[in-house]
Amino acid sequence: MFKRAVTPQESASSPTAVERITSVLGPGVIWHGSVSGSGGVRIEGAFEGEIALRGLLVVGETGRVTCDNVRANAVIVAGAVRGNITTQKLEIRASGRVWGDVITTAFVTDEGAFLRGQIRMEETVELGFESMEATPAPTPDATPHAGFAAPAPLAQTDPGAATVVRRRKKTAQEPGP
Repeated sequence: MFKRAVTPQESASSPTAVERITSVLGPGVIWHGSVSGSGGVRIEGAFEGEIALRGLLVVGETGRVTCDNVRANAVIVAGAVRGNITTQKLEIRASGRVWGDVITTAFVTDEGAFLRGQIRMEETVELGFESMEATPAPTPDATPHAGFAAPAPLAQTDPGAATVVRRRKKTAQEPGP
């Protein structure tokens, strides 16, 4: 009733839905290297290197990222980022700190957030993922290698394995203990 109609042009130019977090770099972990690919990543530890993600990057309150250029579809900063950020949507939370230039199509910030750098708002942002096209993963052989048997299902190899029983909740209409 109160929803406005979306024209075909608007729906085609709308950014894709943000993916959920699929990987976490926990607090206390220090990582030097690169992170690339698809999916959502949350960093709560320290990361130094290169980030190029098709998806969501969350730098948690304990997260510390040092990169020349962070590239991701969406970036949420609640910790600290030292480096430039290229993204379609950037959100800096109240505890977030960014030292670097930003190129984005959408920018959100909370009161108390910190940004030292320039923001350049564009109609579209080219993230440059074309250069990192994924190569297909090798498929494993269908037959086991010589001298090795294919692993059997757990139920066949461990007859004493525990069985999980699921019980459904009783409703108010059902009698019983």
